[in-house]
Amino acid sequence: MNATDTDLLTDLLARERLVWQALVDGDAARDAALLDDDFLGVYPDGFATKADHLGQLEDGPTILTFDLSEAQARSLGPGHALLSYRATFQRRSREEPEVMYVTSIWHRRGAGWVNVFSQDTPAVELRP
Repeated sequence: MNATDTDLLTDLLARERLVWQALVDGDAARDAALLDDDFLGVYPDGFATKADHLGQLEDGPTILTFDLSEAQARSLGPGHALLSYRATFQRRSREEPEVMYVTSIWHRRGAGWVNVFSQDTPAVELRP
């Protein structure tokens, strides 16, 4: 990985962590600032808009803890990039932690990035 790839990964992962931290803090304003107005989420329970993503915070924080690992970033051309990683997290509404593989697409806006797309794929335990 060259310095530019490392910088891209560092930058996008920092932004992605801010989205997760907004879910921990129940901070809808921070969440809104990180998502594009035309954001599309593809989740195990269906599609979500920016309003849907923000709506999950109406009753406060939704996540207790999270850890992002195995992150990879790829440029998709000028001003667009893809981030993929493994998320281990604990919802406030569940007793057991969950693991998802997440891919998000980010668009450079000014000096920062906004999330335009995210897809979460539940990890499955493969048994021999």
